[in-house]
Amino acid sequence: MHFLPVKKNQALIIGHNDHRYKIDLNWGALNANFYPVNDCHEMVQDSRGRIILLTNHTKNNVIIYDKSGNLIEVWGTEFPGAHGLTLNVEEGNDFLYIADNNRHEVIKTTIDGKTVLQIPYPKASGKYEKPEQFVPTETAIAPNGDIYIADGYGLQYILHYNAQGNLKNVFGGRGDGDEYFDNAHGICYDNRDAKNPCLLITARQRNELKRFSLDRKLLEVIPLPGAFICRPVIHGKHVYLATIWSGSGSANTGFVSILNEKNQLVSAPGGSTPIYKNGKLEPMHQTIKIFQHPHDVCVDDDENLYIAQWNSGKTYPIKLVRV
Repeated sequence: MHFLPVKKNQALIIGHNDHRYKIDLNWGALNANFYPVNDCHEMVQDSRGRIILLTNHTKNNVIIYDKSGNLIEVWGTEFPGAHGLTLNVEEGNDFLYIADNNRHEVIKTTIDGKTVLQIPYPKASGKYEKPEQFVPTETAIAPNGDIYIADGYGLQYILHYNAQGNLKNVFGGRGDGDEYFDNAHGICYDNRDAKNPCLLITARQRNELKRFSLDRKLLEVIPLPGAFICRPVIHGKHVYLATIWSGSGSANTGFVSILNEKNQLVSAPGGSTPIYKNGKLEPMHQTIKIFQHPHDVCVDDDENLYIAQWNSGKTYPIKLVRV
């Protein structure tokens, strides 16, 4: 296997088919003495077009940029395990849902950081005996305000709450069947088929993405061999997934995965060309040393990508400019 090293200012186009990108390694770089990051876990774009980064550095858990990478503002010092970041627009206002590993809870905030709801460990479910068992990694919000939480580093359950934070249902957990999870790292509400909305849920250690109906029935298992995927991100008819490791799962082997409306891999920026044989995807691997451990993909309104990375030398995100 051969790798192409990338120099800091090298012009290079990565990706496949209609999803190809130029690399901007300098985007969003700040003075780390004033605006440090630790793990750059997730990113979203808000209603004003700003790019919001979540890091688990408690000097500034939330860093807000414009699309050019210029700093707008920072806030947040109370999220030591900041991991999951979901934006939802409610009655014309942006709200953030932060899944915190260390606090063992999900915190809903206003766009400027005021806490409006906290969801602690789900004792009422009968599945959890203590807060430490609940290590949420991601949330998804339905149009009616219902909240779905993936306990990706805990007991692997998917927990369904109403908008007020009252528990409604629980499914998943650890197990050997397709309806169970091994690292339910990410979850999103998938309304690409408006008549049949569903949930997309990651089973990262199994190199799989799973579709569930809103009433908890398994609809489909999407194998992505060699791709250890983080949360699914819907933009238009496509699904974007940071792939934190590839191949056998060794360090510094990440890339980005892009699926089409049929949930087929059509582009893998930084990774090998997607090839299907007899309807099955050939195993994927990193081919270009651009990324170390991609943890999230944010897609802006111009279809550029912003890649946040975990455990990657406390570096700021990488921007991929669509060409």
